[in-house]
Amino acid sequence: MQKQNIAVLLTCHNRKTKTIDCLSSFFKATIPTEYELHMFLTDDGSSDGTGEAVKGLFPQVKVLKGDGNLFWAGGMRLAWKTAMGEKSYDAYLLINDDVVLYPDFFVHLLETEAYSLAQTGKKGIYSGATMDDSGMVSYGASVIKKNHFIMTAQKLEPASQPQRCEFTNANVLWISGDVVDKIGIFSEKYTHGIADYDYSLQAVKKQIPVWLAPNVCGVCNYDHGKKWKDGTVPLKQRIAWMKSPKGLAYNEYMYYIRKHFPLYLPYSFFLMWMKVFFPFIWDHFKK
Repeated sequence: MQKQNIAVLLTCHNRKTKTIDCLSSFFKATIPTEYELHMFLTDDGSSDGTGEAVKGLFPQVKVLKGDGNLFWAGGMRLAWKTAMGEKSYDAYLLINDDVVLYPDFFVHLLETEAYSLAQTGKKGIYSGATMDDSGMVSYGASVIKKNHFIMTAQKLEPASQPQRCEFTNANVLWISGDVVDKIGIFSEKYTHGIADYDYSLQAVKKQIPVWLAPNVCGVCNYDHGKKWKDGTVPLKQRIAWMKSPKGLAYNEYMYYIRKHFPLYLPYSFFLMWMKVFFPFIWDHFKK
């Protein structure tokens, strides 16, 4: 049987211990022999020796250098473009470098592929859920919940079989080569976050199946913090944080809403500025 080639993509910045733990868990996982994995890691300007440590411990990982300004989406694009420049891959496996993977995570993704082919006749996108140290689901996939005025995402709990979804986190994300042929890689419009949500929504629009894989694929603590700055932070700093890539990424988020949910643009605009000017509301109700 001809081997399937899978490109494994990661990016990192100054969290050497987590990156090493992630890669260690990956190489302990069960990978069927008919799959050949090629790993690409963008080290985006780390000053803590992450890239050098990876080269020493895992020489099979191709380490790419960023200048420190790629952030997450940019780092993933560099790894992705580099992989595609070398050969054609059957699939691309995106992993966040702070995930500690379970030994059977790869098997669950393959189960999802088999299920997708059986149910739809198509390969697609498969998100692997992670849980935090308390056992709560931290990342994975969600479905859209909306009414005339408000649109929200409802996180799915992993079950014994795959579930259809619309939003995916790329903490553990399998993207079939067929999908990349149709919609490419992450959009250049996104610097840090949002790119994975945008990507899965593009797939849904093109009737590409998007699934949450069965069971839990690893451990990853939620590290995004609150989605607002409290009133003790000066207004100028709150506005700067709202516009920053690691904050609310205001311009990119507005582009994303306009692209996928144009009817909710006024509501999203209002909500963003309310968080900036009246953070005490969120401090009170979102404790």
